[in-house]
Amino acid sequence: MVDAADRLRAAEEALFCEAVLRKGGDNVLRATLRDAPVVAWSHYPPGDVYDPASGGQWYYHCHIPAAEAEHGHFHCFVRPNGKDGPVHHLIAVGVDAYGRLQRLFTVNQWVVGDSWLDAEASIALLERFDIEMPQPDYLTNRWLTAIHRLYADEIADLIRQRDATLTARQAPGGAPIREDRTLEVTSELRVDLPSTLQALRQ
Repeated sequence: MVDAADRLRAAEEALFCEAVLRKGGDNVLRATLRDAPVVAWSHYPPGDVYDPASGGQWYYHCHIPAAEAEHGHFHCFVRPNGKDGPVHHLIAVGVDAYGRLQRLFTVNQWVVGDSWLDAEASIALLERFDIEMPQPDYLTNRWLTAIHRLYADEIADLIRQRDATLTARQAPGGAPIREDRTLEVTSELRVDLPSTLQALRQ
């Protein structure tokens, strides 16, 4: 459990990052894409972002057409044994076309092709996601880290829901459930950053 004071600091940091970017006419999405043409399924930035100190890693991509108001999402991972070790998906962070937080969600294994860990082992890695890198944008990296801190308890619940969804669902034809292409999103939560901060300040 993350205490209220830590959550408040994380919310303030995330909104601070957004405010500084906005002063320069930027946001976390623009700072990630820069002037690159948006191509569905491509990773932005190329080669992903990896912090060798924490093992945290992320990339952004989008689907075309976009899902409702969501432009795309940041897929967030941890490599606990270093860059050449196994990679474990934690959460996806969906944003709209202005880089505003929309939702948090988990995905089936086939979506990202990570090395699978069950819920509690995945949750134990959450605090490892800490990106302090200058590329592609330091503020975006700190924003993503703050989102993980702020919503750590909710992300843990989503990861547990992910496993519950997989357990409850029978794959068509008896195929392994984590390879079931008809099941992509395994849990999700709509979130609003300013509203979360307001609630924490009450």
